[in-house]
Amino acid sequence: MELDIRVQPRASRNAIEVDGERVTVRVTAAPEGGKANDAIVALLAKRLRVPKRGVLIVRGHKSRDKRIRIDGISAADAIGRLQA
Repeated sequence: MELDIRVQPRASRNAIEVDGERVTVRVTAAPEGGKANDAIVALLAKRLRVPKRGVLIVRGHKSRDKRIRIDGISAADAIGRLQA
């Protein structure tokens, strides 16, 4: 399953917000050296209860708008877990 997200690096806290189908991920890490991308993968894997290797950034490595591929979970399950 693939998911489009919007990222806010250098946030005051790590958080995931879902508004309909729009997903915003806020991470405290800076967007330098891939630290923010690593934080996004870790946060999504933890919230979705999938291994880190099951979360992959497909597009947007240097952009705030990213496409994420998540293995082992359906779209409905992913949105439900992100909203919880």
